[in-house]
Amino acid sequence: MNYAIAIHGGAGVKDRHDLTPSLEEKYLQGLRQSLMAGYFVLANEGSAIDAVESAVAVLEENELFNAGKGSVFNADGRHEMEASIMCGQRVDAGAVCGLRNVRNPIRLARKVLEESNHLFLNGEGAETFARERNLYFEPDEYFYTKERYEQLISAKLSKPRGTGTVGAVALDSFGNLAAATSTGGLTNKKYGRIGDSPVIGAGTYANNSTCAVSCTGDGEFFIRSVAAYDISALMEYGGLSVKEACNRVIMQKLVNIGGEGGAIAIDNKGNIEMCFNSNGMYRGYRKENSLPVVFIY
Repeated sequence: MNYAIAIHGGAGVKDRHDLTPSLEEKYLQGLRQSLMAGYFVLANEGSAIDAVESAVAVLEENELFNAGKGSVFNADGRHEMEASIMCGQRVDAGAVCGLRNVRNPIRLARKVLEESNHLFLNGEGAETFARERNLYFEPDEYFYTKERYEQLISAKLSKPRGTGTVGAVALDSFGNLAAATSTGGLTNKKYGRIGDSPVIGAGTYANNSTCAVSCTGDGEFFIRSVAAYDISALMEYGGLSVKEACNRVIMQKLVNIGGEGGAIAIDNKGNIEMCFNSNGMYRGYRKENSLPVVFIY
């Protein structure tokens, strides 16, 4: 089986006129570093689930992306992070939300998958579970960036808005699929709002019989559409290819209800699709014995 990995850094990209050449290269380099981490796992006969966890953890530690260190501020001036990961071989998953100080939410989601009797943990309970597993915590200052704070001030004058999500999908040399997604959510979000990223079937899905999917965009619309699972279901029950299924969900179904965003997907043959209806999506892929390819628009 030819292994491969694809990643995204969110569909909430900067407008072209706001993206200087130097900043553009920083985004592209961040994507390459993520691909390198995931590809290294696959190239050394590692599992797809290890690869997507590693790729997403790199993006969580890059303040340019809205996950982990780069997470946006909520209405209270704090952070509420969420993540999920799914194993296509077992069709099993781990998910977390409402996290305040966990350095890598995706690593906590993986611990939930592997070491908990539950699938979805929230808030203080999730952080207690993280402490028991000796995961890294960081003070509030670690998650502060000037750009994110300025986005909060701006959003308070208008409405909550998203600046993206990060995610990865992979096929390993054993034929197993996996997907992972992580985000800081919406800038200025209120009332403990939860998006699609930690919701299995909405923002993340993986099944060896079809594909692995990670979504990014207007979370409420992806939840309403059960978008990630819908892509898999169109392949399983409708006989569509991964490209056809992604186009049906992202370019038709979501558009028809006013949803904006995108998805990356890989099927069990290694075919990769990166589909979006927004002005761009930070994204890239790398296949066996090839160089990484990264895009923004």
